[in-house]
Amino acid sequence: MRKIGLIGGTSWESTAIYYRLLNEGVQARRGGYHSARLVLSSVDFAQYEAWMRHGEWHHLGAALANEADALRRAGAEAILLCTNTMHKAARDVTSRVDVPFIDIRDVTGRAIVKAGVKRPLLLGTRYTMADDFFVAHLSGEFGLEPMVPGSADQDRIHAVIFDELVKGKINPDSRAVYQAIIAAAQGEGADGIIFGCTEIGMLIGAGDVTAPIFDTMQLHVDAALEFALSPLHLL
Repeated sequence: MRKIGLIGGTSWESTAIYYRLLNEGVQARRGGYHSARLVLSSVDFAQYEAWMRHGEWHHLGAALANEADALRRAGAEAILLCTNTMHKAARDVTSRVDVPFIDIRDVTGRAIVKAGVKRPLLLGTRYTMADDFFVAHLSGEFGLEPMVPGSADQDRIHAVIFDELVKGKINPDSRAVYQAIIAAAQGEGADGIIFGCTEIGMLIGAGDVTAPIFDTMQLHVDAALEFALSPLHLL
């Protein structure tokens, strides 16, 4: 079994789910007493949130690259960045380490294409929805036509993530807000929903919407398990 390196703490609420899902996945596939071989670097999210808020992505990228290098030196054979938003700085990581970087955008794009979805709605932090690093990747690499909510809805989605979900707060009223935004987008042609923030699955699930869901965290975990347990390197 290959060892996976996790850059987590971004937020720790979703990183804890990553840890659980990876171990549950190994146990389900291998049985017995098997568990995942992991090395985790859990950062202080407050510093990273400040860098994002002030647009200091160069500082954030350099810090992530340092974390990835530390994981590599600790024996990690692939790197997972346990957040969607900070994939904006993915090139900083890939330019620093020589082990595979399992990009959450790639695993999501492949799943969407396989499902035959063309115009998925992207939900996430304001940075993920408004910047082009996620949408452009899906359109350029996979030929998709992602949709994003309007500015006011982006603010609502972002506020729920940062004011509630990263703090472990689950509010049924916020679920209703997300459902209304999703329903409106479906009326405009969205044929799938991307949970483009690793905390969104804490709030809303497949039973809450009528379109196919692409939970980026679950897809990320599945790709990591495939890499860790496959007899051949697939990346």
